Amino acid sequence: MFPLGMVIFPHQVAALCIFEERYKQLLADVASTRVFGSCLISRGSEVGGGDERTSVGTEVRILGTESLGHGQTLVILQGQRCFRVSEWLDDAPYPRAIASERCCDDVMIDPELLELARTSVRALRTLQSEVEPESVIDPNVVMADDPWERSWQLCSMTPMATLDQFKVLSLSNPNDRLRLLVEICCERYGDYQRMLGADDFSNRD
Repeated sequence: MFPLGMVIFPHQVAALCIFEERYKQLLADVASTRVFGSCLISRGSEVGGGDERTSVGTEVRILGTESLGHGQTLVILQGQRCFRVSEWLDDAPYPRAIASERCCDDVMIDPELLELARTSVRALRTLQSEVEPESVIDPNVVMADDPWERSWQLCSMTPMATLDQFKVLSLSNPNDRLRLLVEICCERYGDYQRMLGADDFSNRD
C-alpha cells in the first residue's frame, strides 16, 4: 500500500517519484503483478511514516518506470478500481493492509446527469484558465464511450480540494458521485468568478 497526499481515481493516470527504501521494496515485490494500492493520508506526511490513512483507496497499475538518478525512480500509474481497507497490518517493510473490492452500486448511470457533469467540468476548467492559467494543464484525455469510465475521467479532470476528491471517491452510487461533482463544480465556479471580479476591480484602480 502506498499512502499519498492525493487521491487517484480509477482510470486516472498519475506519476509518483519513489525514493524511500520501503517503497523501492514495494516496487520490487510487485514486479510480477505491477499492481498495488494507494490511499489518501488524512493526517501526517508521505515521507517517514507515522501518518493517518483513510479506509477507501484505489488499486493502481504500473504503466512504466524511469530512473531519475540519485536513487529516485519515476513511476507512471493508472487507477484501476477502488477498494475498502478492512484492517491495517504492520508497516514492515512498508504499509500493508487487508482490503476488499468496494464494488459500485449496480445501477445505470443517468445519461442526462453524466452530460450535466461533463458541461459543468468543462465550464469550470474554462473559467479556471482565465483566473489561474498556469494551473490548468490539458489532460489530453480521450473521453471514453463507456459511461462508468467517463464518469471517473470527469472526476480526475475536476479542479477540487483533496477532501472533496476523497468524498467523491467514497461514494458507491455513480449517480450520487456525479451529483456531488456538479455541486463541487458550481461552488468552485462561484469562487473563480469572485476571484476574477476581484482582479478586474483591482485593475481599475
